[in-house]
Amino acid sequence: MVSNVQILLAEDDYQYGSIIKKQLEAAGYAVVHCFDGEVALKKFQRDDFDLCILDVLMPKKDGFTLAQDIRKKNGMIPILFISSKATDEDRLHGFRIGGDDFLVKPFSMRELIMRIRVFLRRTLPKDVPGDGIYKLGDDVRFNYEEKELTRAGGEPFATLTKKEAKVLRYLVENSNKLVKRDEILLKVWGNSSFFSSRSMDVFLTRLRKHFKEEPGIALETLHNVGVRLNIPECTDQDSESTSTDNAG
Repeated sequence: MVSNVQILLAEDDYQYGSIIKKQLEAAGYAVVHCFDGEVALKKFQRDDFDLCILDVLMPKKDGFTLAQDIRKKNGMIPILFISSKATDEDRLHGFRIGGDDFLVKPFSMRELIMRIRVFLRRTLPKDVPGDGIYKLGDDVRFNYEEKELTRAGGEPFATLTKKEAKVLRYLVENSNKLVKRDEILLKVWGNSSFFSSRSMDVFLTRLRKHFKEEPGIALETLHNVGVRLNIPECTDQDSESTSTDNAG
């Protein structure tokens, strides 16, 4: 799962930011480093991220203001503030506006990585199966990392967008049960706004088309309530589960 985690780092100190980026990448994360708050906000609005690390003191748009802008778009994504300032009021203000943690420079990179892991365990879907591939019955395989749907032993019959893959992964991990719309919106989009809801409907329509010719796989929608992805049980001997809870 780590290799697919995208982190937004907003830090105007080039050297310090480069050290953080290098250490996080060594830990397996993908990091986008921005040098001011305005650029960071544009990146956030354009791309999908799983966690944000924001320096409080930055040019053009400070970390607190950036965090408030991010929260307008996504109420779920973890936000970690970093700063050379250590007053209690700064910390409290950071938490009041939606921050999840506050680290004072200089801090231990091991501590930062451990805190990131804690937040991601809470917010990301379950781990991908050991081989990185979900089994949807006997015939269909979903490779989340490659964002591909294939028939067992065959070539991919569908390539998904990043958002389609996230939606499908969440549905597969909750297969054969009704998942509330707001739950999907919060887990994938980070909010349940009207525009996110309409966007989700588009992705569900695309996924439904992908499975149109696949017997036993059906994406049901209960109007204004939720969605259920019906997947037949695997009968082949080497199958374990379509989700990851077999790991325990």
